[in-house]
Amino acid sequence: MSEHADAVIHVVDDDPAIRTALTRLLTRAGFTVKAYPAAGDFLVAAPDASPACLLLDLEMPGPGGLDLQRALRRLGNEVPIVFISAHQDIPKTVMAIKAGASDFLLKPIDSQALLASIETALAAATPTSSPALASDQPPATALSSREQVVLRGIVAGRLNKQIAAELAVSERTVKTCRADLMHKLNAHSLAELVIRAEPLVRTQAPV
Repeated sequence: MSEHADAVIHVVDDDPAIRTALTRLLTRAGFTVKAYPAAGDFLVAAPDASPACLLLDLEMPGPGGLDLQRALRRLGNEVPIVFISAHQDIPKTVMAIKAGASDFLLKPIDSQALLASIETALAAATPTSSPALASDQPPATALSSREQVVLRGIVAGRLNKQIAAELAVSERTVKTCRADLMHKLNAHSLAELVIRAEPLVRTQAPV
């Protein structure tokens, strides 16, 4: 049973099979689940302010996940958002995280990773929560010049091939460097890497 069993998980996805599967999984985990086929349906429903997490598909017909995220923030709704997507879209992932998303998961979704991400999102939304970032990540000076350039590129939402062109190296080299950065920053996903990288990038001098 979840520590946040009183929370409502709102699932917004245009695929009925995904909505059904997620509703079953989350209900078994002890959550109350409400599902919507489109971003507009969620806005019209105007969910109450009870503890909640929004599980949001990135790409949908009509307004997509990023559109709904922007609309909610304009309305002052700070519900924690976990994005889900069938594709790894680096620029959109970075945009979502910079706009306050808690995580970004790829389909097919691993059930344990999803539940852990929801728990993290709900905990971070609790006023008494500890800061989400670990305090043991290395300072920017512990990264090589190449790693710093790659890190800045990732936070800027640039593609691997764009970063590779800037460094005059192969795309495979950039992918290897990104993997090294995830290890050094103890990040387990692109979304987590962006979250952990932003404070470092702000302190970096141009290389």
